[in-house]
Amino acid sequence: MQVAFLNEVPLFYSDRDNHWFPTLRILHQYPHMMPKLRTDKGAIKFVLSGANIMCPGLTSAGASIHDEVEAGTPVAIYAEDKEHAMAVGLTTLSTQEMRDVNKGIGVELMHTLNDGLWKTTKMD
Repeated sequence: MQVAFLNEVPLFYSDRDNHWFPTLRILHQYPHMMPKLRTDKGAIKFVLSGANIMCPGLTSAGASIHDEVEAGTPVAIYAEDKEHAMAVGLTTLSTQEMRDVNKGIGVELMHTLNDGLWKTTKMD
């Protein structure tokens, strides 16, 4: 993993495949910088504990697919009835496949509220 800092504050990070993602703190400041998916209320506790997001959590009542994306796209994950993103992930299927198949992992999580990256507000 690589992390890009500005004035000792983490802004972006990459995974092993060199996909770059904003930290949630940056995403909260610029919420329209990446495609958005919204989970239903039932998925919130699982997402916040670091579990990948299953397709039914994105296609059920209360959930919504705000932007159409292909597999392998970095996305912001929001919770039903919440204003700010709770996670950042990488789609494993296109949004159309998520609706059509409606089972299995739809988004592989990369960063969530309260994980180590979230708790790193500044590198001293």
